[in-house]
Amino acid sequence: MDNIKSILDGLKFDSNGLIPAIIKDKTSGEVLMMAYMNRESLEKTLDTGYTWFYSRSRKELWNKGATSGSKQKVLDVSYDCDGDCLLIHVEQRGSACHTGQKSCFHNKITATEKEVSRERLGETLNAVYKVILDRQQKRPEKSYTTYLFNEGQDKILKKIGEEAAEIIIASKNNNKEEIIYECGDFIYHMLVLLAYHELTVDDLASELNKRR
Repeated sequence: MDNIKSILDGLKFDSNGLIPAIIKDKTSGEVLMMAYMNRESLEKTLDTGYTWFYSRSRKELWNKGATSGSKQKVLDVSYDCDGDCLLIHVEQRGSACHTGQKSCFHNKITATEKEVSRERLGETLNAVYKVILDRQQKRPEKSYTTYLFNEGQDKILKKIGEEAAEIIIASKNNNKEEIIYECGDFIYHMLVLLAYHELTVDDLASELNKRR
C-alpha cells in the first residue's frame, strides 16, 4: 500500500488535479476511450477494480457503467515515462462509447481497406440484429423472422442445422458464390438464435475477442 501511495505521489496531475487515462481492451488491444481521473477516482479505481473517472463538466466522480451496465473490470494499470498519463487495460462489458460503439475512437480520418471492411461487417451485423429484435417484439404478419419466433427454438435450431449442412455441400462443391450465400443464411439464423436467448452481437464479439 505504501508503494502504491508513493507511486501516486509521483504522478503529475495537472493544475486542476487531473491526469488523462487511456482505456484499452486487454484481449483485443483496442483503445476504447480516454477520460480524466483525479487522485480520488484513481484510488477508487484501484480499490474497487473497476474504472472511476472525474467529470470536468459535472465536477464529480463517475463510475463507468453504473447506469449503462457497460462496466470496465480493471486488469492492470501503468503510467508513462513522464508520469503524466495513465494506461489502463480492462475487460470491457458491452460498449465503451455512449453512442453504442465498442470504442469511442470509431470516427476514422484514415483507415486501411481491411479496417473499413471490418467496420462495415460489424455495422451490417448490428443493423440486421436490430431488425430481428424489432420483428421479435412487434411480430408483423408475413415476416419470416416472425414465423421463426412464433415456431420457437426447435424451428430455429432446425434451420441452423439445415444451413450448416448447405455450407458443407457448397464447400465440397468448391462453389464460392454458394458458400457466401449459405454463410449469409447461417449467420442470419444465428442472429435470430442470439435474440431468442436475449444475447447480443456485443456478447458474440466479446467471446471472439477472447480467442484472438
